[in-house]
Order: sequence, then C-alpha cells, then structure tokens
Amino acid sequence: MDPGDGPKINATAVSFRILDRIKDHDGMTMTEIVEAIDKPTSTVHDHLQTLTDLGYLVREDDEYVLGMKLLELGGYARTRSRLCRIAESEIQNLALDVGDHANLMVEENGLGVFLLKRKGDEALSLDTFEGKRVHLHTTALGKSMLAYMDDERLDGIIEEHGLPSVTENTITDEDELRAELDAIRERGYATDDEERLEGIRCVAAPVRTSGDEVVGAVSVSGIKSRMQGEHFRERVPQKVLSTVNIIEVNMRHK
Repeated sequence: MDPGDGPKINATAVSFRILDRIKDHDGMTMTEIVEAIDKPTSTVHDHLQTLTDLGYLVREDDEYVLGMKLLELGGYARTRSRLCRIAESEIQNLALDVGDHANLMVEENGLGVFLLKRKGDEALSLDTFEGKRVHLHTTALGKSMLAYMDDERLDGIIEEHGLPSVTENTITDEDELRAELDAIRERGYATDDEERLEGIRCVAAPVRTSGDEVVGAVSVSGIKSRMQGEHFRERVPQKVLSTVNIIEVNMRHK
C-alpha cells in the first residue's frame, strides 16, 4: 500500500496542512492560513489554538510560526537512525576536508530527506536544512539512490511524484533520467550540475548494506566556480567514495 492510500482522519490532515503552509511561508497570519487551505475561519482558529496550546505553534504578533516542539520530535527521529549515528563524524570530516557542504540523505516515501548537513570553511549558505525534503531526481544524492533501486520501486516513485522541473537543468524526461542512472551505476557516483539550485554543483554516492540495499547517500555540494575541473571530476568523487566506504564498513561492524 502506498503511503497516500488508506483512510485519513480529516482533522489531523488539516492540522498538518497548516503546519506545512506555515513552514513554507516562514510564518502566516490566521487570515492568510484561511485563504491558503480554504477552510472556515472557525475551523482554522480551533486548529491554531490547539497546535499553539500543544507547543507546535508559537504566536509572534499577528503571525503563527513553528514551535520548538517540532524540533524535539525531529531530533528524536534523527537520533533513532543508526545510519545517522554512524555517519555523523564522517560527514563532519568530509566537510572539513573539502571545505564545502557535506550531506547525508535518506529516501522516505519516494522523496529525499536531508538527514545531516555539515559545513566546511569555504561553504556558502544554501537553502538546505536537516529535515528538508526534495524530489530525488533533482539532486546527485537522490539520483545515486535511484540508480540502485529495482525497476518496480523506481517506476513507483516516478509515477507518484513525477519529474518536475526545479531549474533549467533539471532532468524531466524519463528516458534521459534512466540513461543517467545507467551512467551512475557504471562510474559509481552521481553528479548534479545546477539541477536543483542554480550555481550549485554536487557529487554523491549511495550508501549500501552488505546485501546491496541502498540506505542513504553522501554528497559534497558547492558553488560552481569551486566545483570545476579535476576537483569536481576526480578529487571530490574520491573523497565522497572514501567516506561512503568508511560508513559502510562501520555499519557492518558496529
């Protein structure tokens, strides 16, 4: 059964729609929320009051913003991940080594979730944060995981989420994507040339178990002016693959 199948409790769905909208807009007034989710003012008011009382929302003047209670839940969910615990120090070392962003992503319900993000000395600020969800086909991280999924799983993700365009370089053609995935399997790592963020390049490789199951991916991302030539084509891929190898070995023996 797909995650979207099965019965839904409407009130719960409305609460989470409100949380999602507030996150997307970095805070909203009640009037803005009413317009965004197309529900009666009284209904929205009740949801906002409940979410605020429980600590999931905080009121700042006329706006509602996400509360730290959500951080507690997200932090707990992350610490339960064995992959995250094993990979954390290696992702930090990778970021310091290359000077750019180093990331760990997992796939959940057909989307990519940034589980860890660490920043090197030369890294600029990006839009990513731990917990951010993105379409898999738009990133080197996601493509490296897609490349090692079976056809049934790959087909299901494409059918459910499509191949939407994020930048001019995003791969939106299924045949082109499948050819790219073949190339990734051949060389062992994936690249992203401004496919999710303009001006940003990325190199990633999948993390696999001893049974060849993909459990995540590691990447380095940086501005295009730095990710050039031998650095982009050889040095960074070698660093990423080495980090993945260490994580995979530690997963087997810890």
